[in-house]
Amino acid sequence: MNDVSDRAADVLLSDGTTVHLRPIRPGDADRIVALHSRFSERTRYLRYFSAYPRIPQRDLDRFVNVDHHDREAFVVEHAGELIAVGRYDRLGAGSHQAEVAFVVEDAHQGRGIGSVLIEHLVAAAGDEGITEFEADVLPVNRAMLRVFMAAGFHIEREFADGVVHLWFPIAATPDSMRVQRSREQRAEARSIARLLNPAGVAVYGARAGGSGIGAALLSHLKGAGFAGSLVPVHPSAEVVGGLPAVRSLSGTAGIDLAVVAVPADAVPAVVADCAAAGVHGLVVVSAGFAESGPAGAEAQAALLRAVRDHGMRLVGPNCLGIANTDPGVRLNATLAPLLPRAGRVGFFSQSAALGTALLAEADRRGLGLSTFISAGNRADVSGNDALQYWREDPHTDAVLLYLETFGNPRKFARIARELARRKPVAAVASPVRPPALDAVTVGPDARGVAALFASSGVIRVDTVAELFDVGLLIAGHPLPTGDRVAVVTNAAALGVLTVAKAPAAGLRVAEGYPRDLGPTVSDVDFVRAVHAALDDERVDAVVAAYAPALAEGDTLGVAELLRVSTAAAPRPLAVVMPADPSFAVAPAYGDDDPAALAMYPAIEEAVRALGRVARYAAWRREPVGAVPALPGVDTVRGTEIAARLAALSGAGDRGQADELLAAYGIPVVPSRWAAGDRVADVAAEVGYPVALKVATKPWRHRIDLGAVRLNLTSPAAVAEAYLELERLFGLGVEVVVQPMVAPGVACVVEVVDDPSFGPVVGFGLGGEAADLLGDRAWRPVPLTDRDAAALVRAPRAAPLLTGYRGAAPVDLDALANLLVRIGRLVDEQPSLSSLSLNPVLARPTGLAVLHASAGFAPHQPRPDSGPRRL
Repeated sequence: MNDVSDRAADVLLSDGTTVHLRPIRPGDADRIVALHSRFSERTRYLRYFSAYPRIPQRDLDRFVNVDHHDREAFVVEHAGELIAVGRYDRLGAGSHQAEVAFVVEDAHQGRGIGSVLIEHLVAAAGDEGITEFEADVLPVNRAMLRVFMAAGFHIEREFADGVVHLWFPIAATPDSMRVQRSREQRAEARSIARLLNPAGVAVYGARAGGSGIGAALLSHLKGAGFAGSLVPVHPSAEVVGGLPAVRSLSGTAGIDLAVVAVPADAVPAVVADCAAAGVHGLVVVSAGFAESGPAGAEAQAALLRAVRDHGMRLVGPNCLGIANTDPGVRLNATLAPLLPRAGRVGFFSQSAALGTALLAEADRRGLGLSTFISAGNRADVSGNDALQYWREDPHTDAVLLYLETFGNPRKFARIARELARRKPVAAVASPVRPPALDAVTVGPDARGVAALFASSGVIRVDTVAELFDVGLLIAGHPLPTGDRVAVVTNAAALGVLTVAKAPAAGLRVAEGYPRDLGPTVSDVDFVRAVHAALDDERVDAVVAAYAPALAEGDTLGVAELLRVSTAAAPRPLAVVMPADPSFAVAPAYGDDDPAALAMYPAIEEAVRALGRVARYAAWRREPVGAVPALPGVDTVRGTEIAARLAALSGAGDRGQADELLAAYGIPVVPSRWAAGDRVADVAAEVGYPVALKVATKPWRHRIDLGAVRLNLTSPAAVAEAYLELERLFGLGVEVVVQPMVAPGVACVVEVVDDPSFGPVVGFGLGGEAADLLGDRAWRPVPLTDRDAAALVRAPRAAPLLTGYRGAAPVDLDALANLLVRIGRLVDEQPSLSSLSLNPVLARPTGLAVLHASAGFAPHQPRPDSGPRRL
């Protein structure tokens, strides 16, 4: 029997409830009979085309015994019961077609289970060589017909003998992926919405005496004025925190969220109590789980399994909590004593330890939040879930992220890109670097996370302070429409400093600026000058630099005037007040309160933040890229070649990778390996002129060490060159013989596939200096046309490609086309673990790939590929 353990998955339904999907087992027979008994007569008739009141033993044996190859079946579990079954049966030995069918218990119909089953059956069938599904559906079964027709596949149908016969290729299509991801987004958003908008909250672990974390959580919920019902759960006390307490939630209706602060070993009992009461989710503040060691990790895994088995979601454990400042909710289920200031920024912090400090800093700087999530150990709810929620949340205009790790970075890149097209997203760059990248890159800019942010439109910052610097500009303020910045100041030195710092931030000072008003300018005149700059059509953003030590007026008076009077300004405004970086305003929870003023203690901070926001705005103005159609690509042949190469050991350094690249329309200059007397013979067979290159690492391509001899035009020249190589690198040294090609700028294309990150494509210029400096730019696959065009211009040495010091510019379109093809290759061939094209000679007309090597690994499912799963 095949190992099908990776086909099991936890999945979110359309209402945000979790279920578990797995291959059927023989031991499921009794539960299949029980499920069948709960079907209505109509459901049985629509599935089996007859009354079928009971399952005969022969049919039952066939239902639960499958080979997971020609026949597969999935069951869906919820709260210990089977609620749905889906299956395919191959139509004959070796056939590429299979019949598909599924049935869902009446009480759970309309929750998206059918679409989930189709996705997982399609994936399993594709793994087994099936390419087409067929199904027979009664015309009155409109719900089933809608499930098939709405899946995004190219479905054919015909009506005969009272039955609608459907058939469709199961290969993913742009429509099927769009449908799948749209359903994923809605389900994940709804699951988070149920946590952040509860009708009632239960608190476990609040002591009757008022001490401890649980009591603090209850106090914070009360103090914020939570609009729903609050229920303390206590084993003996009648009243906790001034509220009537219950011993169990059994019999208590309307509780959607449980906030848990009991010891780790008591959490499983809480989960069971919540499940029995129909709670939607838990916020587990308790520590003692994965952060404490292996035993804690096991306890956390068991906790997650219990939570998901009962359809709930989990925030934490070991987290700070969640908050919603909506006046109709006012939820402060956090360890922070005060509900955050109301605003329109969504804030996600993985760290519980830093969470309280982050909230305090947001309040100090006047940054209002719509919602806040601290995920702690991130056993379940993650930053990706939060992004899915904020994408459509009408109360959120911008998003801030403090991330320590990426559970599924490839998915992050996809959904962040979609969100950033609508709303600004800023994130502190994770210090984590994918292990695979460590082997091939060096330098501060070579991290996989750089590729992640660069392709997704996320505003990347390096520190928490910079996160708030950017956050103040994107929270309720217009985005700059260009890179021209006006400077209005009462101190000439501040204007000069802005002029000096602007170019490094990608900004240029607008014509007619800086405008120095002098130290004696009045508050009103200074504010008027700022307004004039904000209305200036030659300007895209404004820096108002005010030196209080030089002014006779009230510093806070100037700030207040600017805050109130520029709230609806057509351009972003950054205010610099070196002597007083703080600006406190009274807490306000209404949407009518003006946005916080973007204030900075130094010119450098303001200009850096404006530059980052301007670059994001420029990215957003660019057309959305597309994965272009590529002539000359044979995916089927490429898959066959990759499978054959994966069965071989080692990397494809001797031309094995050339055949795979050819299947994707990427020719490699032919290479022949030879040593000793064979070198002259091989050179003659290749045809003069030729190049000789030492084949052994680390000398391969090292022209600076004499390991390469070029433009050899005769047997005598080849013999002399080989003797020189033997003197340098040893008798009988093996060399690569290649025909000479036209010269060009040496470039390098690399691919690495990290288990947690997925494949990324790197591009840089060749040479040891570029390697030493880590001058590679990276993007995750698949690459769009715009990704590829940006990637070839991203390395610091890229000016060498565009005519540096009078050289002829190379064909950048050819390089971009190469990168798109590489991106498609690695996206479609998951067994490819690494790929290197080195060197690639870029010329004014076209390019030449001189050498390619590839590495392969056993196939592993990639994050964010295949059917939906948590």
